[in-house]
Amino acid sequence: MPAISNSILHRLAALALALSFPAAAQEAPAPDTRPPLLRQVAIEQRLNRQVPLDLAFRDHAGREVRLGEYFGKRPVVLALVYFQCPMLCTQVLNGMTSSLSVLRFDAGKEFDVLAVSFDPRETPAMAAASRKKYLERYSRPGSEHGWHFLTGQQVSIDALTEAAGFRYAFDPATGQFAHGSAILVLTPEGRIAQYYYGIEYPPKDLRLGLIEASQNRIGNLVDQVLLYCYHYDPATGRYGAITMNILRLAGVATVLILGSFILLMLRRDFSQGRMKAGS
Repeated sequence: MPAISNSILHRLAALALALSFPAAAQEAPAPDTRPPLLRQVAIEQRLNRQVPLDLAFRDHAGREVRLGEYFGKRPVVLALVYFQCPMLCTQVLNGMTSSLSVLRFDAGKEFDVLAVSFDPRETPAMAAASRKKYLERYSRPGSEHGWHFLTGQQVSIDALTEAAGFRYAFDPATGQFAHGSAILVLTPEGRIAQYYYGIEYPPKDLRLGLIEASQNRIGNLVDQVLLYCYHYDPATGRYGAITMNILRLAGVATVLILGSFILLMLRRDFSQGRMKAGS
C-alpha cells in the first residue's frame, strides 16, 4: 500500500506541475513560416503620432512642396502607395475613391486626399497620370484642389512611413514592393487618427472618422448622435456600437416622448375644462 500511495502522489505532483505552467506549452510562439521578404512587411498603428510636416516632396506638377502645405485646415485621407504598382495599390486607391464618392463631403472642402509614393524612382509625371485617373473617377467639380499625389526622395519617404508605422520591402527579383493595404485619416494638425485596413472602406466609418478627426467641425447633428453611439475600434479599423450610450440615448428619448404625451394630455384636459366652464 505505501508503494502504491507513493506512486499516486508522484503522479499527482507531476499533474500539478503541468497544470501550473499550461501557458508555457500553449503559448510557445509558432514558427514564422512566411518568406523572409514578407516578414519585413507590416502596418503598425501609431495612433496620435504626429507626422513630420517639414518633409520635402514633389507634387504632380513637379513643384517642390512641404508636407505641411496639405495640413492646417481640414482632415486628410492618406494613402501610402506607389503609382506603378501592378495590383494592390490600384485596389487601395480604387476602394478609397469609391468610398469617398459615396460621401456628401467634398474633397477640397471638408477634407483633402493625399497619395504619397514610397518608391523613390517614381516621377511627378507618374503622379500626375494617377491623379488624373482618380479625379475623373471621383468626378466632382472643384475637387482638383483637394487631391494631391506626391513623389519624393528616400529620406522623406522613410520619415513618413516610419511615423505611419508602414513597413514595406523591395523585391529585387521582381522589381516590385511587398506591402500591406490601408488608408489613414489624419487630423488637420497632422496627427494620425485612424487606420482603415484592406481595400474596401465602409463609407459610414470613413465619414465618422473624418468628422471625429476634424473635431466635429464638419457634419451635422445626426452625425454627432452617431459618434455618441459608435466608437472607433483600432483593432478592427471600424466603428462599433457602444451599448451603454445607446441605452442612455434611448432612455432620454423615452422620457421626452412620455413627457410630451403627458403635456399634450394636460393641455387637452385643460382646454376641455375651459369649454365646459364657458358653457
